[in-house]
Amino acid sequence: MSVFVHAQALCESPHLGDGTRVWAFAHVLPGARIGRDCNICDHVFVENDVVLGDRVTVKCGVQLWDGLRVGDDVFIGPNATFTNDPSPRSKQHRLPLVTAIASGASIGANATILPGMTIGTRAMVGAGAVVTHPVPARAVVMGNPARIVGYVDTQAHPKSEPAEASKRELPGGARLVPLGSFVDLRGTLSVAEVQGHVPFVPSRVFFVADVPGREVRGEHAHRKCQQFLICVRGTLSVIVDDGRTRHEVALDSPALGLFLPPLIWSVQYRFSEDAALAVLASDPYDAADYVRDYDEFLALRAGSARS
Repeated sequence: MSVFVHAQALCESPHLGDGTRVWAFAHVLPGARIGRDCNICDHVFVENDVVLGDRVTVKCGVQLWDGLRVGDDVFIGPNATFTNDPSPRSKQHRLPLVTAIASGASIGANATILPGMTIGTRAMVGAGAVVTHPVPARAVVMGNPARIVGYVDTQAHPKSEPAEASKRELPGGARLVPLGSFVDLRGTLSVAEVQGHVPFVPSRVFFVADVPGREVRGEHAHRKCQQFLICVRGTLSVIVDDGRTRHEVALDSPALGLFLPPLIWSVQYRFSEDAALAVLASDPYDAADYVRDYDEFLALRAGSARS
């Protein structure tokens, strides 16, 4: 394989991998580094301090500025806009902020990425979105400002009665647990019994409420701590991820609990305005028990599988 540069392109960089194609009217500066089998389409500009991985596609009309780091298998749609200075002034040059796009991510047409953002592994940024906050791995974001609207490669479970929901198979030993529920004219009484419903003796309980519907909670795993989630009012959705498969479950009844064993990546989002979440934990709070980096979580899961 060899590099192809169109006769009407200007490619000043010698750092292009085998199989990469640079098409007409593209301009690649000398310091840019582009991996193997990339496709740099018409009217793309690549500045010096830019690194692209292998098999990256950059569609027409995109400018890649200093400080951009792009992983393998990334798609960048037409006229996507990157920035590297949060407060630009003419003739006042600052060190660019690093923007990182992880492997497998896709950036939609006309999306705008603010300086210093991180786009996680296999995340998808919708067309026209304005990214003002880091995008987690596999998240789908849309709008201005961009908000999480879903997760890719995730099996969604429809709402159903607690007894039916408990029959679903979830990743990594997580499971839905129907709780005791008693309904009469005075209201509803739901009961969670330790050992009967909760498979551990809780050491801690905390409550989450008043979460704006567009916000996301969780986005972490625990090394040792087990958790049991009950939505005591309103509704919310929970992503349950064991590193190989991801399921989305709805917590919409105080008669239903969700057990999360250690080393399960969990995300809570789509909170209704009145949602209140109770979380029972097997251990006291320990900051070192949290795994907040998804790649670290994947490595821990892989190590656990080998042991």
